[in-house]
Amino acid sequence: MNAKSIITQATSYTTKLLRNRFGKGPESVSIHLCKNCVVFHLKNFISPVEKFLISQEEEQAFRYTRDLIMKSLLPELRSFLQHQLYMDVIDWYYDWGLHHASGVIVALLGPETSPAPDYKHKQIIHQQIIQTTNALQKPPEYIDSWWVNTRMLFIFRRGTTILLEKEFIALGYEQMLRVTKDKLEKRLLEKQTTIEQIVGKKIADLYVDWNFEKDHSMIIYLFI
Repeated sequence: MNAKSIITQATSYTTKLLRNRFGKGPESVSIHLCKNCVVFHLKNFISPVEKFLISQEEEQAFRYTRDLIMKSLLPELRSFLQHQLYMDVIDWYYDWGLHHASGVIVALLGPETSPAPDYKHKQIIHQQIIQTTNALQKPPEYIDSWWVNTRMLFIFRRGTTILLEKEFIALGYEQMLRVTKDKLEKRLLEKQTTIEQIVGKKIADLYVDWNFEKDHSMIIYLFI
């Protein structure tokens, strides 16, 4: 099966799945493939109820509702990727760009292999991400990154969670922690890194997410 056929099937399936679960599908779903991951980029994806929650500064309620639906949706999407497109998904991430109703769903593909090939300025980017991560959590035990395409940079980290965060999760405050970290980390990444100058591209969107159980996390830069 060629890449075009894979993208067509996955786009159709994902759009219908999102519409069925959320009651309203995204305006468009763009799927980006590479050796290490599949990225579903969603545009104009927000319902009237969600707009109301955000307008009332109820971001935590918005994210809590979406998390519930995503946790029930992802097993179906995994099954489709595995049985129809023969992709082995080892991890999931997702995040939302509330300022213009965008979002990403990411399937990390396995099995885990050696680090991705080098690209121009890779080590400089890693140094900046490590410094920024350290300001909020601790330096990652492992970091790697790769270009999904010419506009999308994916950064993977392992081993960043600090003891206080683990205690919050154990006490049942994972959702509050996730919302807080999302805001803080994006703010730090915007203020304390010079990614735009390094790669010579303007950032269009920034997404972050964590798998607290595995102590893995991801960052996606989407450039104009």
